[in-house]
Amino acid sequence: MTFLALDRIADIALEEGAAPSAVVCGALRGPDGWIFGQGAAGTRAPAARAIFDLASVTKPFVATAAARLGRAGTLDLDAPLASFLPELATTPSANIPLIVLLAHRGGLEAHLPLFAPLASGAPVERDPALRAAASARRSDAAGALPASGFAPLYSDLGYALAGAAIERAAGRPLDEVIDDQVARPLGLEVRSVRLWHRTAADFAERVHPTETVAWRGGVVAGVVHDENAWALAGHGLAGHAGLFGSAEGVAKFGTAVLDALAGRDGGWLDVRELTPLVTPRPLGSLRAGFDGKSGPGSAAGERASADTFGHLGFTGTSLWCDPTAERVGVLLSNRVCPSRDNVRIRAVRPRIHDALHAWEGGLSLFDQP
Repeated sequence: MTFLALDRIADIALEEGAAPSAVVCGALRGPDGWIFGQGAAGTRAPAARAIFDLASVTKPFVATAAARLGRAGTLDLDAPLASFLPELATTPSANIPLIVLLAHRGGLEAHLPLFAPLASGAPVERDPALRAAASARRSDAAGALPASGFAPLYSDLGYALAGAAIERAAGRPLDEVIDDQVARPLGLEVRSVRLWHRTAADFAERVHPTETVAWRGGVVAGVVHDENAWALAGHGLAGHAGLFGSAEGVAKFGTAVLDALAGRDGGWLDVRELTPLVTPRPLGSLRAGFDGKSGPGSAAGERASADTFGHLGFTGTSLWCDPTAERVGVLLSNRVCPSRDNVRIRAVRPRIHDALHAWEGGLSLFDQP
């Protein structure tokens, strides 16, 4: 259901020039269950049908899928990377446990341009690219792995490796793993481009464009924005990016996580399986698949409790889950359209999430006199 107040919240992004299109979804826990509301501004389709490139909001989906596979005995989160990918046994990351990679504590650099050959018209070979990622050890992360991992540094490389490991353990493409373990059990409209084309004939009309990139042929639309994800997985899914979805789909994922933490798991995940992913870890706010509220100035806003966790996405997306208030807030936008140089989203995100946190199921702070 769309409320005028929520359309007004979405419009903040457009008024501030942060993005050409935005959809918001708020969810709050009522006495009879979750109440959802959506709003849109500048979209090509109604709020409920608009699809955005989720970018790094992919990571919580990957981490929870890994937890589900752990429950089934298909995957051991404490097993080292090389046990899944023996071809990486001679790299510095061979002995890093999967859960440590998911927590951004594997000692890896934040980024490498694995996609670089594509920019000059050459192909990217996946195995050498993964080897390069596994070899990108930081100079401050030498020696044996500490008990809590190396000092945290947000790393897409670690998630690219984790995604490849999950794929190998499951024996299926990663996008199918996420679909099996997360999207279909929860009834979410969240999937890779490959699976969107398989399931929705109107995907091209519903999806919003991202950046204009000359070497990729102009406007990137209906194709993953993240260059490394495109290089590693094409229309499929890499561990760090590649999911596309609706705001309500992402919000329902957030409510499922909060339900699991509250013991209302419904069989999807229970609190024991989810706790390693959302528990705060030493030295920073990064958890395993999620980030925590980092304090004053957090993208989660001022209203969210200190227990709030979620994730941001480079394309202008964000998910925040507040277990204390039992609220979920989602912002999906294409702030990188037409250029990633537009960073106004940084100031807009906290305002939008504060407004979503104040929404009361049809009323919001914009309805107050």
